[in-house]
Amino acid sequence: MQMQPLKDMPNIQFILLVLAAGWVGCSPTAPTSSPAETDVKAITTPGGVEMVLIPAGEFTMGGDEGEEDEKPAHLVTLSAFYIDRYEVTQKEYEAVMGRNPSKHKAPNQPVEQLGWNAAVKYCNTRSLRDGYKPCYSVEPLRCDFSADGYRLPTEAEWEYACRAGARAAYSFGDNPASLVQSAWYKTNANQSTHPVGQKLPNAWGLYDMHGNVWEWCNDFYDENYYSTSPGVDPRGPEKGETCVLRGGGWNSSEEYCRASARLGEAPGLADVCFGYDAYGFRCVRNAGGEPAPR
Repeated sequence: MQMQPLKDMPNIQFILLVLAAGWVGCSPTAPTSSPAETDVKAITTPGGVEMVLIPAGEFTMGGDEGEEDEKPAHLVTLSAFYIDRYEVTQKEYEAVMGRNPSKHKAPNQPVEQLGWNAAVKYCNTRSLRDGYKPCYSVEPLRCDFSADGYRLPTEAEWEYACRAGARAAYSFGDNPASLVQSAWYKTNANQSTHPVGQKLPNAWGLYDMHGNVWEWCNDFYDENYYSTSPGVDPRGPEKGETCVLRGGGWNSSEEYCRASARLGEAPGLADVCFGYDAYGFRCVRNAGGEPAPR
């Protein structure tokens, strides 16, 4: 049917058309942010650490355009979990462990210069402090995923949390020029870590998932693991010589800050006096039980 020119419409029709156009453009029910941003649920642990609930779901892990150890891109389904909103700070680490191994000392900067072994000891001690069952046995050092305490994220959990629904190279998109708004890295870090939470968070409200410090994951590193890993809650190889680090650090290039970039390092190397001052971590906890109220 051919539309009438506006000048030929009856006055009442013209008025209704204008009102309808104005309502569509200014509707008070129009969403102002994405569901990922509005649905974020944060809790505070008994020890005073803020954590974010990451919903169960699936995502494409790795990428066929990246390094060889990021291939093949594959679909992964994960259970819900809580993750620290920020990297563990020096103040938080010292309150639990009684010491601060960091080179770039400042209370609100991420703890660094510590290895995987030191990170899991912190997880166990923090669990006991908050009244939960530790996840890690001492001998042999293994993770009990059924325990309700804190642990390091699996590599899949870390990437899922970092992406926050994005399929791009970074949580904010594919343009590396925008990394400066979300990360402290080689271009802007001035050869040091920085206080957590100073850059833009991702869509799930997590800070510093790119840059500042590399973050230890629970998994042993295997460059070929993605070709054989299970599709539901993968937990890495049964054994290995090195452990996974993710996210890039203050001394990393844009390439190493990508969501799918991987690094393998000896679990105890950073514990020695000349250990790397760009290695840190954050904790996760199963979402089966609700943490204590604020």
